[in-house]
Amino acid sequence: MELQQLKYFLHVVEEGNFTRAAERLGISQSALSRSVQKLEEELGRSLLERKPRSVSLTEAGTLMLGRARQVLAILEDTRAEIVDDGQTGTLRVGAIPTIGPYFLPQVLRRFARSYPRATVLVREETTDRLLKSCQEGDVDVAVIALPVEARYLEIEKLFEEELLLVLPHQHELASKDKILFDELQSHPFVLLHEVHCLTDQLLTFCRQRAFQPVAVERASQLSMVLELVALGHGISFVPAMARRLDRARRRVYRSVARPKPHRQVAVAWNPYRFQSRLQQAFLQHLREESVLT
Repeated sequence: MELQQLKYFLHVVEEGNFTRAAERLGISQSALSRSVQKLEEELGRSLLERKPRSVSLTEAGTLMLGRARQVLAILEDTRAEIVDDGQTGTLRVGAIPTIGPYFLPQVLRRFARSYPRATVLVREETTDRLLKSCQEGDVDVAVIALPVEARYLEIEKLFEEELLLVLPHQHELASKDKILFDELQSHPFVLLHEVHCLTDQLLTFCRQRAFQPVAVERASQLSMVLELVALGHGISFVPAMARRLDRARRRVYRSVARPKPHRQVAVAWNPYRFQSRLQQAFLQHLREESVLT
């Protein structure tokens, strides 16, 4: 049994298809198929049930999947620990789209000044995918928003931030210093798609106050939400960190009367994987930036 065989097997399972896995690996489909078949012959059991356009795990394959991940994780952690000098190496950082562009850049700049020889790879994904990547070791650190349900992960709260009401510049509520939730009932909203946790957090907050926003449009990026608001398509709530980077004058931001909507920003990592000195240093940079936020 070879390590390459285990890696190839994992890629096929993750892609659910030999063709996509081969493309991802940069090898021919026939070479990938032969490698997995050789592994099955050595074990004397089929690991995959092959279908015309997909594959699924057999009972033996399910067992092998867990063991393969454990073996590769142990080897990866061992190598990382041996070469860990606290200055070089690769750190994989994840963040959800409503945090990454607004919070990470200043952290990355400060970290690069302190650790110029380190490589930081950033991945922007939804919360569920980031947590899964953290659990499987594909991401070392993930910056997310609470609440989350995550097994086998360490979750540390970084800071709490307000969700601000954003309005077109000439909106009838823009001139008011104090805005009540009841005043928003008749106004259409522009929201992110449901896949983003920010939308779920906002809707939960509103339902607790017997208020259901009427979403006339949904966008996949926060930047598009802001543009649609500026064009007068509706109003919305956005994180305060997005407000700090908005230099346009076509939008205005207001706090609503208490209780104010807010979210808690946190960082997650897998405590069962090796924690490099670079990872520990990056976590400290996140904490320090949180104090300044």
